[in-house]
Amino acid sequence: MSDLVSGGTNGGTADGDGARLVGVVLVSHSAAVAASVAELATGLAGGGTLAPVAAAGGDGDGGLGTSSELISAAAAAVDRGAGVAVLTDLGSAVLTVKALLAEGDELPPDTRLVDAPFVEGAVAAVVTASAGADLAAVEAAAAEAYTYRKV
Repeated sequence: MSDLVSGGTNGGTADGDGARLVGVVLVSHSAAVAASVAELATGLAGGGTLAPVAAAGGDGDGGLGTSSELISAAAAAVDRGAGVAVLTDLGSAVLTVKALLAEGDELPPDTRLVDAPFVEGAVAAVVTASAGADLAAVEAAAAEAYTYRKV
């Protein structure tokens, strides 16, 4: 299932001065997990302009797995011309995104697979993208989530 969680006014096509926002795609083996993490990240990003976020979870038939078609559709849905950050949960999700990137024409230009923890990285990516940061800053913020201490 691929769901656009935010987009449009108060959702990421542009902020007040017309700036483009980085889109974020969350890829999980579970549609419910992808959608829940997207909901959490957008909820924690606060009010104002939200970066476009899409969940791409499951195998396309409602089961566990990954779907290159869902990932491609989600990336296209969040692409506003400023790049797309893709965060994944586990192994084959990573491999599927890598394969799409290698094909070269399946994902929007400036799409990056971000090495970050799924939940914390998603929150950091969405908050940073919503603030208007560029793709490199969104990627760095998400990756920095590896250093978050809980104890």
